[in-house]
Amino acid sequence: MAKKKQESPEIQELKKYLQDGKAICGRDRVEKALHAGTLQKIYVSSNLPNMEELAKYAKLANVEIISLAQDNEELGLLCKKNFFVSIVGVQV
Repeated sequence: MAKKKQESPEIQELKKYLQDGKAICGRDRVEKALHAGTLQKIYVSSNLPNMEELAKYAKLANVEIISLAQDNEELGLLCKKNFFVSIVGVQV
């Protein structure tokens, strides 16, 4: 029988937020929520372009950024989307 792969605590936490409906996917939606001040965490894929601008705004809003080992294709599958997802935000 195949061994079950251990998931990181960040992935387990993200799955819980997705199940609860507190997660939003997509850079535009996450940036709007970040400017509105309704985010508590941001999960980013390993190949997110232009991370510097996002990090600057997150630092101003005191929002934690968590970098994942998964790329945007794997993050899209994790979020059960049929497209690539580079960034996921968790609303308060």
